[in-house]
Amino acid sequence: MFVGRERELGALSQLYSSGKFEFVVLYGRRRVGKTALINEFIKDKKAIYFMGVESNAKQNLENFSRSILEFGTGMSLETSFLNFQAALEYVFNMAQNERLILVIDEYPYVARSQESLASTLQLLIDKYKNTSRLMLILCGSSMSYMEDHVLAYKAPLYGRRTAQMKILPFDFFNVYQYLEDFTPQDRALIYGMVGGTPQYLLMMDGRLSVEDNIKNTFLNPISSIYEEPENLLKQEVREPALYNAIITAIAGGASRMAEISTKVGESTSVCATYLKNLIGLGLVQKETPYGEKNSRKSVYCIDDNMFRFWYRFIPENNSLIARGAVDLAYRRIEPLLADYMGKIFEDICRQYLWKLLMDGRCPVDFKDLGRWWGTDPAARSQTEIDIMGEQDRENALFGECKWTNSKVDTGVLDTLEYRSQLFTYKNTRLFLFSKAGFTAGCRQKASVMGNVELITYEDIVKDI
Repeated sequence: MFVGRERELGALSQLYSSGKFEFVVLYGRRRVGKTALINEFIKDKKAIYFMGVESNAKQNLENFSRSILEFGTGMSLETSFLNFQAALEYVFNMAQNERLILVIDEYPYVARSQESLASTLQLLIDKYKNTSRLMLILCGSSMSYMEDHVLAYKAPLYGRRTAQMKILPFDFFNVYQYLEDFTPQDRALIYGMVGGTPQYLLMMDGRLSVEDNIKNTFLNPISSIYEEPENLLKQEVREPALYNAIITAIAGGASRMAEISTKVGESTSVCATYLKNLIGLGLVQKETPYGEKNSRKSVYCIDDNMFRFWYRFIPENNSLIARGAVDLAYRRIEPLLADYMGKIFEDICRQYLWKLLMDGRCPVDFKDLGRWWGTDPAARSQTEIDIMGEQDRENALFGECKWTNSKVDTGVLDTLEYRSQLFTYKNTRLFLFSKAGFTAGCRQKASVMGNVELITYEDIVKDI
């Protein structure tokens, strides 16, 4: 079942309908669904699809030749073009009189095996771009390679592409639709466990409980997800041990640069370089308080839910898992899940607010959303606000998110109202989000105040 990606499919279809030469660079992390997107796009079109392999140039050329000749003849022919230039030029010529798509999937594998491939493509694009009706799609999972060797200013192909698409994991609403065999709350839990990466979602079995899914995947040494984070790091970076140490430090509560540096035993300058790469891979996020640019207040958090869940719970239970004590490992994890889901629920609520804005239903026309933390001058203590968004200097929204089994009472609303007054906006809108709902007292006070939105998890998902 193919779910989501309507915007990406629409963009590709628009490029295809131009009828002229198009060169699309499509990239994203492994398992994120790039190949599935491409296959969905080309399924009813004339297309040559070739996937590179991590081998030498000879094997990749033979495989590429076979893909071209099978398309032209419908037969598997044991022959090969003399070189990549001859093969590519043949395809460019095929597209002189008809619309044709050429997909080179896992392009980095091919380009590494044939160093002149990028220059060859540059030559042929410059030669045929005004006459060929080819739609060329280069796809790659190595984020660093695609950004440094295809998209970068000094890359041979720079300036030739007509579009680039960075494929990101699904948002919560796409995940919710996909997990139709689970209860509404279990869908949120699974999103918190594996995020929006399609390959991981496919591993979730709707016939089983969340508990059994955790046991079958994260707590199962033979499951592919059990070693997935470490394997992904090995594929993306040269020194996975240090990257692993940095992510482990963040998962363990070290959020500021100095704390991370101390935990891993490296200088802040070294850690800064590695953190920058992890941010580029979409695994770590750098946060500053909403509306501020003071880097001294910056904190780092894990930005991918599967990595966040794995590093939070698996390393400390590795010995139990290796000994087959799965039930004991889960008993240690289960009481911590509600606290873990707190940050996940904040993310879901932010996505909901963006959805309201895009649908024209948000009472505050905010420009951005974020988390704020800082000093309460009256209490002389640190405080924070889960969600904050500004429309202009006079209008803003503030939000608090509670993933608990207890209904939210007036105390939470009082606290949010107080914290919103740390700022000088004339008009504020307060959003309280709750998994379990609100007490009668909280609803009554919200009604009297008039500027409060009370939103349950049920409200968030009912329109999906």
